[in-house]
Amino acid sequence: MEELIKALGAPENMRLKCPTWAQTQKVLTRKKVLKHDQDSKLAKVLTTFDLTALGVGSTLGVGVYVLAGDVAKNTAGPAVIISFFIAAVTSVLAGLCYAEFGARVPKAGSAYVYSYVCIGEFFAFIIGWNLILEYLIGSAASTKAIFLYIDELANKTMASFFTENMPLGGNQVSHYADLFSLALAIAFSIALACGAKESSVINNIFTFVNLLVVIVVIISGLWKVDIANWQRTKEEAMGKGAGGFNPYGLKGIVKGAARCFYGFIGFDCIATAGEETKNPQKSIPIGVVGSLMIVFFAYFGMSTVMTMLLPYYEQDENAPLAYIYSRLNWTVFKYVVSIGAICALFSSLLGAMFPLPRIIYAMAKDGLIFKPLGRVHSQFHTPLMGTLIAGALTGTLACIFDLNKLTEMMSIGTLLAYSMVAACVLILRFSKDSEAEDTEKEEQITFKKCLSQIFNRKTTEPTRLSSSIVAWEIIIFFMFCFILSGVMTTFEDALYAGKMWILITVSLLFAILSFLLILVSFQPTANLSTGFSVPLIPWIPGISIFTNIYLMTNIQKDTWIKYGYWMIIGILIYFAYGLWHSTERDRDEEQSRAINRRDSYSS
Repeated sequence: MEELIKALGAPENMRLKCPTWAQTQKVLTRKKVLKHDQDSKLAKVLTTFDLTALGVGSTLGVGVYVLAGDVAKNTAGPAVIISFFIAAVTSVLAGLCYAEFGARVPKAGSAYVYSYVCIGEFFAFIIGWNLILEYLIGSAASTKAIFLYIDELANKTMASFFTENMPLGGNQVSHYADLFSLALAIAFSIALACGAKESSVINNIFTFVNLLVVIVVIISGLWKVDIANWQRTKEEAMGKGAGGFNPYGLKGIVKGAARCFYGFIGFDCIATAGEETKNPQKSIPIGVVGSLMIVFFAYFGMSTVMTMLLPYYEQDENAPLAYIYSRLNWTVFKYVVSIGAICALFSSLLGAMFPLPRIIYAMAKDGLIFKPLGRVHSQFHTPLMGTLIAGALTGTLACIFDLNKLTEMMSIGTLLAYSMVAACVLILRFSKDSEAEDTEKEEQITFKKCLSQIFNRKTTEPTRLSSSIVAWEIIIFFMFCFILSGVMTTFEDALYAGKMWILITVSLLFAILSFLLILVSFQPTANLSTGFSVPLIPWIPGISIFTNIYLMTNIQKDTWIKYGYWMIIGILIYFAYGLWHSTERDRDEEQSRAINRRDSYSS
């Protein structure tokens, strides 16, 4: 086939090549070499305040106005505040891992760059492709939510017009072409293309108004709160649980935490702006942890006030705050909430669209996707083409799909990225320093040496053997996390009912996971001087990996099928284009040519 293509006269860079097994193995382990003194084409203009506001804006979106009422009524009752606490702890665990990597690798691209540095090129492409999916759907969903909210305030005037004049088939697509969302997405992409600082100023304004409205709601609600709304009887609940503070039991709290977790998705956009941050080693950790704490207190305060103002079983799933103020006849506050909701939605859109072109920029710059997408505009210092194309794709999705179709696949890529970042933290922390690697003597690794090193606590510096042992222990840990999560999800009714056989099985699997983390802790860690380090290694990353995988196993089968189609497209792009245009491949070939020239001269 290769000779046939050559005979046809196809240019070398246009030929489709089939990699050998040796080349495939090398790709799986080929890592990105970062030059910390290399100047970036992106403008370093963002401060700690900008990053914190970006994280709050992208995370504290429509969820603060919708999620709390929905979970309280149908899943957890007033115990939704505990669900939010569990979700916040889970998010902070992932946030700590992001903070360390953001301080260690302050480059645009977030988890994509992190996995490229410590795992390998192919896995980095998988993570980057997942992040593109996350931000693309997140942006489209925010755009669609803005249209639906504004249209609701306008008595569905726009929807009626589009349905009458621009109908679509329905079913898998929307019933009408939403040109408003298309235009809004393109307008926002143009605003983002004008510069990171300008777009961050707009986001800061939206976020400030959003937080101000949250504070107004909490303070105003304190005048009407009634603890008796947490003590309603089963008869009063009218079939909505057993009444009281925890009407749906432990299962409701856990299920509520799984739903509330998605209300914290978005803080990872902070890490994508590392290359445009003045002091990323300081700003990224503060921005990640600070934004998550602000969002948690906002959710906690809002859900507490809401469930005390109105019994959980009377909450409105779609617009709980506006409904509560209508019941209280507080018309002014109802419109204040509407203003806050619109600002929150715009801030969420900006927060979702901001990292998308930067992921595309990072991958295009590395040659894994089409390189023209990574060109930086000389005047605006932003990836102009990638930003505009991302805006067009976002608008197209929002134009032809309903909101529920858009949100079905949003979480898989996010949770996988969180898990990979936590794994990367473990691998890097226990890896041998690349500078010391050349001085280590090559020794034959035997089973006896591996077994001895697994339980060896006297080694002070990481070696090739200890690093390999940690890598395999983490792989086995991932496998048992999926097994345990699958068992807990499949037999959840028996688990919550306290059946002895499932309790013994789950306890045994938990013991295996704990034992694996203990074995990891036996290995020596690298002495790293970074601005921030995750404490309690390996327990915090290990717990983060398990919670993320557990949430992934709760995702519906149809969503996994759609996700599989997306991944097939990405893998085809990688093996047809990215594998052969990777800048790391070019660097390896240049090094090989230099070695060959040196050998030829010496001979």
